[in-house]
Amino acid sequence: MTKIYEYKFKIYYEDTDAGGVVYYANYLKFIERARSEIIKSLGFSNTNLREKFNLLFIVKYCNINYKKPAKLEDELIVFTSVVSLSKTSLVMKQDVKRHDDLVTEAEVCLVAVDMKGKPTKIPEELKKLF
Repeated sequence: MTKIYEYKFKIYYEDTDAGGVVYYANYLKFIERARSEIIKSLGFSNTNLREKFNLLFIVKYCNINYKKPAKLEDELIVFTSVVSLSKTSLVMKQDVKRHDDLVTEAEVCLVAVDMKGKPTKIPEELKKLF
């Protein structure tokens, strides 16, 4: 069974546009934070991955679909799961929900690269945790 990670957060004034609705680009920040928290929950950090494994995860693509608006003071949850995992990349499904309402859904492909920006293998130690 695929593990589903949860990241809870609240919408603040700074997250909204002039109409009081979450500005569309902010969802990219929300789902990025959720991914960073997953790395943390696995016992690592982005800095630690760089130092221990000489790798970074970079976004290859992100497909995002906005379903419903979120507004000031809404409490949202990003649900993240790994859809596929290869030697050098992984694809994650990330759903942003307000209670049972799907607000935004995204599919994000991350590639492991070394410090020179060249694709590198994801260490087995890390792959096992996903």
